[in-house]
This record gives sequence, C-alpha cells and structure tokens, in this order.
Amino acid sequence: QQEVVSEESEEENNGVNLMEFSDEILLHILSYVPCTDLVLNVRRTCRKLATLCLDKSLTHTVLLQKDYKVNKDKVKQLMRDIGKEIYQLNMAGCYWLPSSTIDHVTRCKNLVKLNLSGCHVTSLRLSKMLSTLQHLRSLAIDVNPGFDASQLSSECKATLSRVSELKQTLYTPSYGVVPCCTSLEKLLLYFEILDRSREGFMLSGQLMVGESNVPHYQNLRIFYARLAPGYVNQEVVRLYLAVLSDRTPENLHAFLISAPGSFAETGATKNLLDSMARNVRLDALQLPKAWINGSGLLQHLKFNNPFYFSFSRCTLSGGHLIQRVINGGKDLKSLTSLNLSGCVHCLAPESLFRKAEDDIDSSILESLVVSCCNLRHLNLSAAHHHSSESIGNHLCQLLSRLKHLLSLALPVCSITDVAASEEKPPTTPNLVPQTFGRKVRIGIQTYPRNLGDQANQKIESSVFWTLMGSLRFLETLEIIGSSFSSAMPRNEPAIRNSLPPCVRAQSVGDSEVAAISQLTYLQSLTLAQLPNILTGSGLIKIGLQCQHLRTLSLANLGMMGKVVYMSALMDMLKHCKCLRDLRLEQPYFCAGAQFFQALSHCSSLQRLCIVSRSGTLQSDAVMSFMASCLEVIMCHMFMGESLTVCKNLQQSIVRSFQAERPALNVVIFPLLHEDLTEVIRDVPMRHLDEITLFKSRVAEEPPNLWW
Repeated sequence: QQEVVSEESEEENNGVNLMEFSDEILLHILSYVPCTDLVLNVRRTCRKLATLCLDKSLTHTVLLQKDYKVNKDKVKQLMRDIGKEIYQLNMAGCYWLPSSTIDHVTRCKNLVKLNLSGCHVTSLRLSKMLSTLQHLRSLAIDVNPGFDASQLSSECKATLSRVSELKQTLYTPSYGVVPCCTSLEKLLLYFEILDRSREGFMLSGQLMVGESNVPHYQNLRIFYARLAPGYVNQEVVRLYLAVLSDRTPENLHAFLISAPGSFAETGATKNLLDSMARNVRLDALQLPKAWINGSGLLQHLKFNNPFYFSFSRCTLSGGHLIQRVINGGKDLKSLTSLNLSGCVHCLAPESLFRKAEDDIDSSILESLVVSCCNLRHLNLSAAHHHSSESIGNHLCQLLSRLKHLLSLALPVCSITDVAASEEKPPTTPNLVPQTFGRKVRIGIQTYPRNLGDQANQKIESSVFWTLMGSLRFLETLEIIGSSFSSAMPRNEPAIRNSLPPCVRAQSVGDSEVAAISQLTYLQSLTLAQLPNILTGSGLIKIGLQCQHLRTLSLANLGMMGKVVYMSALMDMLKHCKCLRDLRLEQPYFCAGAQFFQALSHCSSLQRLCIVSRSGTLQSDAVMSFMASCLEVIMCHMFMGESLTVCKNLQQSIVRSFQAERPALNVVIFPLLHEDLTEVIRDVPMRHLDEITLFKSRVAEEPPNLWW
C-alpha cells in the first residue's frame, strides 16, 4: 500500500506544469481568454504571465463585443494599461455601457479599426474622440436622433477624410458622417428608421437642408445597404443611391441591397443599374426583387470572380439562373455563398406556367452543384423544392456532393423521401407509443426513456440521413417549413393564425431530427414546422453527439395543441454544456419548474427567448433559474400571461440581478398585447437581430462583410 501511495505521489510531482510550456504554446492558450481578464487578472498571477499577457499578439486586437461582464471601470482600466498597444477595438453591441465610456477610447492613439455599433455615442463625443485618432481607417457607428454633423470639429473631419471603411446604422434620417468620408472604399448602411415616432407622428424620409452634402463615392469598391421594414428607410436609401446613379465608381465590385417587401425601381435606380452593366464587373450582387423580376438586368451585368449572390424572394427561374448567372453551367468555383431563399422557381426551367408545389428539375440543381462546387453557404429555404421519383436525383443526394458546405438552409418538404411523402400519415391512435403494463391516454404522448423508439427504427438509408452523413463539417443547419411564419414579426402585431405545413412535409419527424446528430461540428441548429414530431427523441441524440452546439432554435414542432417533445427537450438540455442561445416558439408552452431545472444544466447559456401563444410561466421557477445560471444576460418571454404577471416578474429579475450583470436585458410581455411593437423597439439591436426575431440567417450577408 505504501508503494502505491508513493507511486501516486510521484505521478503528482511529475505532473505537467503549465509554466513549463513554451511561450508560443502559452500565447496560443491565452488567446482564448478575454482581453479584460488577461490584462486585469491573469497577468497579476506571476512574472511570466505578466509579460506574456502584454504580448502584441494579444493586445493588438481587443474584442469586447460579447464580453457581457465588462463595465465602465474595466474599460477605463484596460485603456489605461494597454491603450497605446491597441490597433483594433471592437465594442459592437455594448449597449449597457454609459456614453461616457467612449471618452476612454481617446487613449488608443494608434487605433486603425474601431467598431462602436450599438454603443451610445453623441455627435459631440464622437467629434472629441475622432479628433485624437489620426491613424483610424475603419469605423462603425450608430446615428441616433439628435445627431448633428455640424458639431464635428475640423480635426474630426480630417480623421474621417482618411477613413476607407464605414459601417453606419441609421435610426434617424441622416447622411451621418458619410459626406466627411472622402476616401471611402467600403460603405455598409443599416437602415433601422421607424415610420412613426414614439409620440405617434409620421416621420419623413427627407433630409434636412444641412444634411444635403454630397457623399463621395469615387473610390467605392463595396456598397451594402440593409433595410428594415418601412417606407422611410426606402426614401432615405434612395438619397444615398442618387449620387451613385450620377457616376458609378469604376472600382465597384460588390453592390448589395437587402430590402424586405416591395421596393420599387425608379428612373434613378434604373440609370444606376444600366451604368453598372456598362462600366463595372461585380464579385457580389444582391438586389430588391422588384429590380430583378421581369427585367433583363442579369443578362447585361458582367461578373469577374463572384463570391456571393443573393436572389432572395425573386421570381428568377432556374433557366435564367443557369444561363444568365452561371453562364450555362460554366466553372464558378469562386462562388462561396448563395442565397436563394424564397426563390420559389429557382430550380425549375421556367416560371410562367409552373405552380410553386411542382417538382423541381434536378438537372438545374445538378448544374448548380457541379459549377459551384466550392459553396460554403447555401440557402434554399422558404420555397417548395419537391424532388421527383427519379433515382439518384433527389435534392439531398445532389447536395451531398458539396463537401465544403459550412452552413445550409432547406425547406422541410425538400428533405423527405418521395415514397414516404406519398404515404398517408398515420391516424392519431397509431401515433401513441406502445408500452407494456399500463394504459396510455390518446392525445397525451408519452416519451420512451430509452432511445430505441421511432428515430432509431428509421432505416438509415434515407436521403436526408445520407446527406447529413456526407456534410461532416457543417456548422449551421436550418430546416424550416416552407409556409412557416413566426408569431412575432417585425413592426407588426403578433400573428394569431399560421398556415398549415406543406403536404410533402407531413412525414418529416423524429427520424430526420435524429439524422442531424451525425453533424459532430454543428454549432447552430434551427428547426421550424416539423409536423410529424411525436416524441422529440431525435433531440436527445443531438444533445449527446453535437457537443459543440451553441445556438438552438425550435419552433412549431409536432402538434400545435400540446408540446409533445417537452420531455425529450428537457433530457436534451442536460447534455448541452456549450449552449449559449436558446429560442423556443411553440403555442401552449409551459415554462415551469421542470423545464427551468433542466435548462439550468446549460451552464454556458447567455440568452433565452420564448415565444408562446397561450403559453404559461412560473415566476418562482424563472427566478430560481436566473439565480443558478450566472451567465444569462438576456431573458425574453412573450407568453399568454397577464400584463401584471409579466411586469412583476420583469421587475423582480432586474431588481435582483442587474447589479451583478451589467448587460442584463429582460423583456417579459404578453404576446398578443397591442403595445408589443412599442416594447420591441427598445430591445438592443444585437439581441433583436440575432435571436428574438425569427429569420433565416444562412447566406444572409456575404461572408466576412465586417470584422
């Protein structure tokens, strides 16, 4: 026994000492630690780490955009200690920091790139800060009501004149700082202007006389504009485009406008597009659907080495797609991202006499796959892509050739086997799992505790199972019903009725969800409107095998009258140690003690959003959950509870946890309340855009559009 003890002691003494690693290895390890922890904590542990933590490779770029524990004092100390060593600073989405925090950025004299999107910055503070940043070349800011370009000093304008990359989010009609940026090469514009003020007054998209300075686009290479719903956003973006229509920059190679709904083409925009067709060769293109539909524009535009195309919601047919964009199936290996979301006829030879539910032409998809063999991001959602009975020509079989895919969005009806979709779904009594020794009530689904249920009994030779097995490196997957619409759209009252799922989608359920568990590197998963979910057993397999899962969004799975997958979901959550974002949208969802107890196992969880018509919650359970999950900084719940219950719970959470969690954002509100849109407008854009509002995010923007 003494010999055993001595051997164990010797092993402990011979254990690996972290400080014995080489500097290169230690620097690599330290690169995963937030900069605030490195500078304010880790470097104080020993002399060696004190030196390494200040290495240029760790202080050159400082990322605070999702460091939810950072506060004003930490930023002040950080800038004081390493301000002169910082060349790139990202504070995007730090909505909780007071505007005075920006004053400390002036210590970063050598800044080249600065991202302040989502931060509170007045025009006077911006002027003071930029006056000291003479090396700045890349800037991202918000333009809020009250912004006044006349308050910018001459030193500030001198700095802006050297900026070559600008990202500007507009919450009020304005040119912002664009007229001051005379050397622009990349311009990203996000239009978030509401049509009505808080007082209910209609806003105008006309800019003030003092705002009529002409933007300088002569050096522009990338123009990107994303519009939120509303006519004011359309009016303002036309003013930005007016200058482009007069003279198209010769070096323009990416032109992208993302506009929801109808955005009509005008004479000025037509002149702009005609000029582009004559004078430039593009590498990236996205246009409003009205600008493409029915026009011969794509036939005249010239492309160089395109890396991104988006024809979202266009009536572009597959014949036009192949002939005008892919040049008759020629080599297009440069294309890495393609968005065909809502493009209902994109896999059919023509759209004139075709119904949206008709079978696709597999030869068009095959040409697409062969020509664009290096695709990494592909979005085919919001359409009916039905495969025919031809052997080997199923959509899933053709997509399995795209071995480089990192993100993929598909409609539910596209993943079903043709034979299975033609069978009638079983009647309700047959859907009840068979058990021994007890009776089972019809309509109350029980969940088998072992995994030997429907998901495992499914033959693993299905086309979707094969597709999942071939895309081993997929990181993002979205399977969304072609007729699905969220109960909480942007700037409108909550939707009370939803459209039924596609007939072809009726057989998609637990076995297809189980097939997703083959994706070992999966980080983000969205499942919406899968009608044949009986127990949710496939979710457990995902929880067990997809250990890198960080984002999970589930909506309208199985029967609408009851959450049939609740038991399986709770078992799944116990295994999701890396999960950071969870969004659930399901009628009659009960957010009770058992659910929150299971959710408490997700120790990394940061953001939770639940949208449930007629849903209920237990306030005590929510409070216990918030107390046990210390990383949670966002809790949004839109349920069927009364306004009083919601307000009391929201106030309790804020009162109990705001001091410890500076970034805490809590919104608990009745889903069908008439004031919902007013509540939504106060949600930080980071949360609203990334999790609260449901949308397909695959190939939504070109990859690496901003840092």
